[in-house]
Parts: sequence; structure tokens; C-alpha cells
Amino acid sequence: MAIREQPSLSTPIGAPQPVQVRWWQRYRPDQQWEGYLFLLPSFIGFSIFVLLAVIISLGISFSDWGMTGWRGFIGLTNYQALWRDPIFWKTFYNTAFYVVTIVPLQLALGLLMAVALNQAIRGRMIYRLIYFMPVVTTIVAGAIVFRLLLSNNGPLADLTYWSANLTGLPLRPPDWLNSTQYSKWSVVILTLWKNTGFTMVIYLAALQGVPGELYDAAETDGATGWQRFRHVTAPLISPTTFFLMVFQMIGAFQLFTEPFVMTRGGPAQSSMPIVQYIYQNAFEFTRMGKASAIAWFLFLFIFIFTVIQNRMQRRWVYYETE
Repeated sequence: MAIREQPSLSTPIGAPQPVQVRWWQRYRPDQQWEGYLFLLPSFIGFSIFVLLAVIISLGISFSDWGMTGWRGFIGLTNYQALWRDPIFWKTFYNTAFYVVTIVPLQLALGLLMAVALNQAIRGRMIYRLIYFMPVVTTIVAGAIVFRLLLSNNGPLADLTYWSANLTGLPLRPPDWLNSTQYSKWSVVILTLWKNTGFTMVIYLAALQGVPGELYDAAETDGATGWQRFRHVTAPLISPTTFFLMVFQMIGAFQLFTEPFVMTRGGPAQSSMPIVQYIYQNAFEFTRMGKASAIAWFLFLFIFIFTVIQNRMQRRWVYYETE
């Protein structure tokens, strides 16, 4: 039962008196603390399997740790070994190649598809469904299919040889999977097929949020289609572009399944991304310390890269203000 305080001399007569509530009476079933109880299982799982694992990996990066356990503290030796590891820098170059090719191409293709399917054309819902289907397809199954398509005995190679015999031209299919020149491009093609539909859907939502009266006003002023896109559409969807750019860059830095299934990172590590090199050091060479050091190097690089992007977005991202 609540205990009422004595009325103060400054309290007007007839005014409601303050009530002192004891601590066990503050928790009622109609309060918000029940929501935290529902979040507690997820928070415990996140703390144990994600947060604690991240903290432990930082300690492992300073240790000589194999599959049998801890062998001793070695300080910065794992990080110093990265600077002298040519395979590490090769995989870092491959990852940078994936970032600078996949992200711009995916943004451009997704925006082009979204603009086309935002028009009043017949059957646009069917086209949207077809272009989005690869997003919900299992990436391993898609990689196996592309591996068969791009192989030397696949249908694309047969089509090239058939075209060469028909036209008499010296046409030869590229060795997509076994050439150091084309292996990374085979991964790029698969990634674009898999993820461009997601970019298209996000851009479609952004395009449908652009007010139509702005297009009408620009058309009244004599603006061409390109001018309307450049001065109306592009600024208003720039927050969406910024979100997709950051999201896709992080995904490109963490690329793993596509090259692992298609090329196994070969030939001669020509298509191996840095995440696959982490996997190789941890579970094939049992060098957990070095794998953790590479993972933390990648984390710091992505963090710094994201901070720089967040600073630079102030120059070209336009947010609507009331």
C-alpha cells in the first residue's frame, strides 16, 4: 500500500498530494519492462555467440592458437606477418577489385532496371518478379549452375564454337574458371545476377516516393528527360543510393560463397577474396591467430572506409526537410 507524504506548506489546499511508490510497486504488468523480457533471449544469444566471440577473437589474434588450443602469447607477431605475406596482399587486391567492379555495376544496373520497370508498361509486375527471383535463389545452387554454364564444355562454349563455324570467324570462348585473367570476372557476373534484383526493388521504392508534381514542373520549364533525371530524380533518391552503396560495399568486402563454390579461389589465388583466406588459415592451416588478425584488419578497414563514406555523403546526399 502506498504511503502518502505529509502535505507541504507550499502545496495549495485541495491540490493532489504526491504519492511515494515503493520499489516493488513500480513493476506492473502494463509497463514496458515486459518488452525487455522478450528481448532477453535474443540479447543473451547475441552476447554469447557474437559479442563474446568477437572479444575472444581479438585475444586470439595476439596469440599462437591452433586447433588444439592456446600455445602462448606472441604479441603483434601475427599482424607483422601480414605485411610480409604476399598471398594476403593478393587476396586484399582481389577484394578491392570486387568492390570497385561489383558495387558500381550493381548500382547502375539496379537503377536502370528500376527506372524501366517504373514506367507504365504491360506486364511490368511479371518482369519485376523475374528480375527479383535470383535474390531468393540459393547462392550455392546458383554458383553451381554458373560453373556449368561458364565451363569449357558448357553451353556458352558450345554456342561460341557453333558461331565460329557458322561465320568463319576465329572465335574462342574465354576460360572463365581456369584463367587468372577471367576468374574474377566470373565471380562478378554471378554476384551481379544474384544481387541486382535487390537493388532494383529498393530503387523502385525510392522512385515511387518522388512527388509527381516535381516532374510536371520540370517538364513545364522545358527540361528534357535526362535533365529531369539529373536534377529531380537523382537528388531525391540520393539517400537510397548512399544506403545501397554502403550496404553493397560491406557485402563485397565480405564476399565468400561465390568464389568458394565457383573457382575455389583459384587458379593461383587469382579470385580468392580476403574472407576466404581467413577461412583457409583458420580451418585448413589451423592458424587461428593469423586468421583472427586478418579478420580484425578487415574490420578496421571496413570501419574506416564506412566513416569516410559517411563524411563524404554530406556533399552529395540530399535529405528532404520540412
